[in-house]
Amino acid sequence: MDALVLAAKGIAPHIAPTDLLTRGGLDVVALLVLVGWLYRRRPSAPAMPLVLVALNVGLFAAMGAISAGKFPAGVGFGLFGILSLVRLRSAAFTLRDVAYTFVSLVTALCTGLPERAGWLVVVLDAAVLLAVLVVDDPRSYQPPTRTVKLTLDRIYDDVALIPQDVAFRYGQAPLSVVVDEVDYVRETTRVSARYPAAEESAGVQDTGPREQVTAA
Repeated sequence: MDALVLAAKGIAPHIAPTDLLTRGGLDVVALLVLVGWLYRRRPSAPAMPLVLVALNVGLFAAMGAISAGKFPAGVGFGLFGILSLVRLRSAAFTLRDVAYTFVSLVTALCTGLPERAGWLVVVLDAAVLLAVLVVDDPRSYQPPTRTVKLTLDRIYDDVALIPQDVAFRYGQAPLSVVVDEVDYVRETTRVSARYPAAEESAGVQDTGPREQVTAA
C-alpha cells in the first residue's frame, strides 16, 4: 500500500542497483565525451577538467543518495539552488568554461534522476552534447596571444611609428598595438602590445572573455 501511495505521488521508495549502474554508465559516457573530447579540442585552463568531473560526479552522487530514500525526484532540481552559491572565482576560467560547467551539471542531473526511461536520458544527453559540438567549433577561435604593457618615454606625432618603436625596443614585432594613455606632463605613452603566446604557455591560454565573480 505504501508503495502504491509513493508511486502515485511520484516518489521512488527505493532505487534498484541495476538502474543506478545503468544511469552511472550513461553519465560516465557523457562525461568522457564532454571532458575527454569536446572540452579538450582547444587549449584551456589545466584545472577545468578536474572541476567538470568533480561537479558532475558530485551531483550524480547526491542524486543517487536522494533517490535511495523516500524523496521526490524533483528535490534534485533544488540542488541547483545550492550549486548557484558556488561560483568560479578565478580569472583563469572563461565564459566558455562556465558553459561547460553548466553542461556537466545538466548531464549529471539528467542521468541521476531515477525512474526515467533510458532512451529519454540518452536522447537528452546526446542533444546537449551535440549542441556543444556544433556551437563550440575550435576552428573559429584565434590562436592564443599574450598582452605586454609598455611605457614609452616619448610622445608620437604619428601613431604609425608606435609599432615600429615597440618592435625595436622589445625586440619582436607585435601583432597589434593599442595606445592606453598619453601623458603630456611626463611625455610618456603607455601602450598594450599583443604578441603570439609562447609555445610552453599556449596550452593554458584562452582568448575567451573572462568573468569575474564574487562570493554570493
